[in-house]
Amino acid sequence: MCPHHSGACDTAVVDQGLDLVPRKAGDLLTEALSDTRVVTLNGARQAGKSTLARLAAQAHPNALVRLLDDPATLRAALDDPADFVDHDGLLVIDEVQLAPELFRSIKVAVDTDPRPGRFLLTGSAQVLALRQLPDALPGRMEIVELWPFSQGEIDRGPDGFIDAAFACGPALSRTSTLRKRDYLERAVRGGFPEAVRRSPRRRAAFFDSYLTSLIERDVKELAVIERQGDLRRLLALLAGRSGGLLVPATLAGESGVPRTTLNRYLELLAAVFLIKQIPAWSAGQTHRAIGTPKLAFVDTGIACHLLGQDATRLGEPDGAAGPMMETFVLMELARQLTWSAERARLYHYRTKDRVEVDAVLETPDGRVVAIEVKAGATIRTEDLAGLRHLAQRLGSRFVAGYVLYAGQQTLPFGDRLRAIPVDALWQCAP
Repeated sequence: MCPHHSGACDTAVVDQGLDLVPRKAGDLLTEALSDTRVVTLNGARQAGKSTLARLAAQAHPNALVRLLDDPATLRAALDDPADFVDHDGLLVIDEVQLAPELFRSIKVAVDTDPRPGRFLLTGSAQVLALRQLPDALPGRMEIVELWPFSQGEIDRGPDGFIDAAFACGPALSRTSTLRKRDYLERAVRGGFPEAVRRSPRRRAAFFDSYLTSLIERDVKELAVIERQGDLRRLLALLAGRSGGLLVPATLAGESGVPRTTLNRYLELLAAVFLIKQIPAWSAGQTHRAIGTPKLAFVDTGIACHLLGQDATRLGEPDGAAGPMMETFVLMELARQLTWSAERARLYHYRTKDRVEVDAVLETPDGRVVAIEVKAGATIRTEDLAGLRHLAQRLGSRFVAGYVLYAGQQTLPFGDRLRAIPVDALWQCAP
């Protein structure tokens, strides 16, 4: 028996417990394994990839799970990658970015035996961003993204707002019992499984540990960082700008990080799923739209931690409730787009005249749903200015415009415009 067939590196697929939160990505994973040779489960560290991969493996006879976090297993993978990937059933390789050499052997294996469901890989940094990756398995690999928990996953809700919005348009309605404080507490909690289950005090310890390991491990896997202190200071600065426009020149000036270095840091932070850039949207007739992307933290819990703001502090007059609520909504939409039936894309919209819409969802056939986010429980006429602007410009392409707010009922504000509680995001279904 070769060394890497020992119990040190192979693990049986075992039940992870009765309190598991069902993941929306689970069905995507099952579907991908049914017709694709190699499936990669990619996402942030501590988002639950290993657990989901083990659960997916339970449905496959003779499945084998190998954990590259184990030093003996990693050594076996590096010493003899061809033998390491030799398995007749589904082979799950956890943290595959630790041994990029495996990709060449996996390519040979699936070219020789092209049956679907041969390999399930997980990675904590974007696998395709690894600088030493020899081959990205074009045409042989599908990537399924796993985000931190959505609110619908936490609450066991349908998480169907996007499909409902395009299907129902202005007929979509929701009555909620939640208030502003409830939403702020959700934003502070975030969606990482470990953070969700902890008390607020212990949650802060998790976030500290998470950021340290992210910088010292995942970022280092992707690039050499000369001064980690610069990166930590930049993170705090970025947290204060979440929900705002991402202007590298301004950030470089405020952070003291050279522009070229800053751009590289932003790419790295996106690669490890800490931040996300929301591209600008424009239609052919809106010539004055600007192309600057919007910055958003993937997890509002981490952003609030970096700002040092709990739910009480967020809600104060000079707190960051507005930007954090906008980020919260944007990231719930981004999560939902990974499983929604509508193949929409997420944008933001802003003109040179400062007409803004926080989120624009556009389908391939050009239909648009536009969303504004308000942290308060009251709506003013001017809050709908951007939505009215788009409705007038787009005509029949404009399905509906919503103001997601901390109120408790759905209110009409004119043709195809509605104010609707924020929890419609995870409680509505088509």
